[in-house]
Amino acid sequence: MNMVNYKELGLVNTKDLFKKAIEGKYAIPAFNFNNMEQMQAIISACVETKSPVILQVSSGARKYANQTLLRYMAQGAVEYAKELGQNIPVVLHLDHGDSFELCKSCIETGFSSVMIDGSHLPYEENIALTKKVVEYAHANGVSVEGELGVLAGVEDDVVAEHHTYTQPEEVVDFVTRTGVDSLAISIGTSHGANKFTPAQCTRDENGILIPPPLRFDILEEIEKQIPGFPIVLHGSSSVPQEYVATINKYGGALKDSIGIPEDQLRRAAASAVCKINIDSDGRLAMTAAVREVMATKPGEFDPRKYLGPARDELKKLYAHKTVNVLGSVGKA
Repeated sequence: MNMVNYKELGLVNTKDLFKKAIEGKYAIPAFNFNNMEQMQAIISACVETKSPVILQVSSGARKYANQTLLRYMAQGAVEYAKELGQNIPVVLHLDHGDSFELCKSCIETGFSSVMIDGSHLPYEENIALTKKVVEYAHANGVSVEGELGVLAGVEDDVVAEHHTYTQPEEVVDFVTRTGVDSLAISIGTSHGANKFTPAQCTRDENGILIPPPLRFDILEEIEKQIPGFPIVLHGSSSVPQEYVATINKYGGALKDSIGIPEDQLRRAAASAVCKINIDSDGRLAMTAAVREVMATKPGEFDPRKYLGPARDELKKLYAHKTVNVLGSVGKA
């Protein structure tokens, strides 16, 4: 297979974007996608709010969508943005790459950024694997995200029972020895829609469950250790309760779905956190819209009639995130 460089597809890597995000005290949205409707919603929302965007693909999503189609979808996303009237910066990023081979394959098929997640490995092995990916990626102009600390929860192929918070004293050594461009840390976010159990939460005066706050003390200590270095938050969906309610109203069975409060993410975005990953919220928005159509219009069998509303709901959600949560509105 011929190697494709991301520049041929009109994509950019994250280097300049992250520098601007740290200086401007905002974060760039990293929205996961695996089909056309999701991609359309992401691009149209980010064009409308003039936000740069990271199109994020897990290894599971890459298998689902097919690597060749993905390459053309990323190119299509860039052209679609232009057609909508805004040449916004678009990054194609591998989320949670677990091997050198996968990262290499993504780089060769047009990805402009990859994550190598060695956080489950012993520390020295994580460093060795990350460094190997960095050397290959940098030779091709591709930026690399590493990870220190483990997030609890489930996301595609990534499953962890427990948190291991990032150790601030390890970050300088890790960043220096690997040469990574950004670092994913663990400060209390987690993967999936069930981030916390009700037992871990407190209730406010309206009986709404409030999850334990993020560990901003760890984040601040990390910022002291590596000032101005781009930090990434994974597992940062807020799990809007109206979507959970709609899904359950129309036959769903989502239990105890509790996410990260958006005001906490706004606070993080104003720090060195310059990429915030959001996946579950998109899944919930889509599923809520599809279930509502299926339940209220049982005679409907045209996929456009339920995937169209799902796309509209996604677009609304993504626009809200760029404006109210990440602060990336107008930064393209």
